[in-house]
Amino acid sequence: MRSPDVIAERRTPLRPLLMKELRGILNGRALWTMLLIMCPIVGFSFFQALSLYGEASASASDQAALASGLSPLDGIFVPTFGAFYVTVTLLFPFVAIRALGREKETGTLRLLVQLPYRTRTLIIAKAAAVAGAWLIALIPAVSALLLWRMLGGHLHALETLNLLLGHLLYGLLIGAVALFAAAITESAATAAIVTLAVTIGSWILDFALAGQPGLAEWVSRLSLTQTLRPFEQGQFSLGLVLGTLAAIVGLAELATLWLHSGVVVRAKLVRSLACAAITGALVLLVAQLRTSIDVTEDRRNSFPAADQRALAALREPLVITVHLAPEDPRYVDLRRNVLSKLERVLPDVTIRLVASQSFIGRSGDDSYGEVEYAYAGRTDKSRSTSHREILPLLYGLAQMPLPTPIAGEDYPGYPLVANAALVLPWFFGALPLLIALAWWLSRRAPGISVANLPRR
Repeated sequence: MRSPDVIAERRTPLRPLLMKELRGILNGRALWTMLLIMCPIVGFSFFQALSLYGEASASASDQAALASGLSPLDGIFVPTFGAFYVTVTLLFPFVAIRALGREKETGTLRLLVQLPYRTRTLIIAKAAAVAGAWLIALIPAVSALLLWRMLGGHLHALETLNLLLGHLLYGLLIGAVALFAAAITESAATAAIVTLAVTIGSWILDFALAGQPGLAEWVSRLSLTQTLRPFEQGQFSLGLVLGTLAAIVGLAELATLWLHSGVVVRAKLVRSLACAAITGALVLLVAQLRTSIDVTEDRRNSFPAADQRALAALREPLVITVHLAPEDPRYVDLRRNVLSKLERVLPDVTIRLVASQSFIGRSGDDSYGEVEYAYAGRTDKSRSTSHREILPLLYGLAQMPLPTPIAGEDYPGYPLVANAALVLPWFFGALPLLIALAWWLSRRAPGISVANLPRR
């Protein structure tokens, strides 16, 4: 039988609770202050990207080879959203913490838990309000996209939506960390310190351990910023999306456990360890998924279309033995140009890295630098890191002819020399004034207190 609390909650409308949480964030100063700070940061980054892109476009105006290398994703969107990422990392935790930290400091939380809502429902409502705050914070970045279109720039739907999805997942992950920090601490200031320790610690992991082999490489993958990189490269990774969602749900569940007032600390610790173990297991499980889609218009993460079709017909296991150290630039090139693409297109690929840094420069070691490919009982070796040499080798192992290139699949590039005269006035003047006006109007709107919510 269902408990009376569950029955009461089902009969209680959730809309007043959601409106109360969103109104609480809108009535605070954190969101609007972040928006005002974000305008010049995002605006200057967009202006600088436009200037550099225009210079490159002017040089490529009469050279098709140079024009094909001009992609708005790399030249405009990633730099602009990079500024958005920095402000979200450093300032968005203060917005998310307000959803819970202020209520704990003022004692309002004690009244809130007496309403006919379960603790998990309260956390879900607060997480929904945090997601709404992130959408509002997206205004400066979205205005940059609209300005780019008004200036005549090209916008590819899939790669743009994929980039937005990556930043959404990152923002929700930061918000979940902030909610958990607010749940385990007694003040908003302490929660902010804990959250910034996690986010800035992620930067340290990136800078200190990136490119290091072995355990250091695995630890560097725990960085929150790793969430964004595939999306910035134009890849949709199902395993990454599911893993990030699992981490968000796990952090929200941990916040629920620590917010519950009827459980002793020892029981909370035991349940938290179990929740963390389950979340970690789920993240590791979905990380094994290789499903990845190249959503870029120039297909930079894929082989040419004719090769993609030919390679998809290879059903036997392919074993690649690489005699290179992980930090060797040749291995980085091989990984980017060949190995990662093969993993996405072939159903069964095994990559073995058998060399270490100690092999570099060792006299008499002729095998270092070689890459051995084994398919259907046949093997061949190469030292090349280019797909133009590796793919014919694989076709030879599979005893199949070279595919005929498909005409018209070359990426044309989108050079544009834009007049950016209105960009800085918009981000430094007009948009901040509109945000300040919206802030003033939100202060005049009536708030929703706990007393206005349904009672048991």
